[in-house]
Amino acid sequence: MTLTYVFRVTFRLETMPTVETEPASFETTVRVTPPPPGEEGWMLFRDVLWRGEVNDPVYARKLASSWVDAPVESCTFAELRTDEASLDELRAAVGEHLDEFNADSVRDALHKYFGSAIHVEADD
Repeated sequence: MTLTYVFRVTFRLETMPTVETEPASFETTVRVTPPPPGEEGWMLFRDVLWRGEVNDPVYARKLASSWVDAPVESCTFAELRTDEASLDELRAAVGEHLDEFNADSVRDALHKYFGSAIHVEADD
């Protein structure tokens, strides 16, 4: 398993003016696999989250719009889903870049961004 960010995204259908849909909006679960820790773009969580919530709803909607081909009304963070080995890799990478997280420890850095929304699944 790798790291997977889980978001709840509400999007709406765009229709012609003479067409109605019911409902017009739908919620879906979007799972995003970030680049491996240490590679370009791996700090997505630092740029998007704060204490387990999206830190900028407008930016989160724009980001989610790049993941789904529909206008996004809302995007909320649900959890980081991972296994112990992948979480250890993330911890090691955060530890190597601790100054970029303005934190005293890896635990503090992860808590700042993910809050308690880290779900570790058992290895198969």
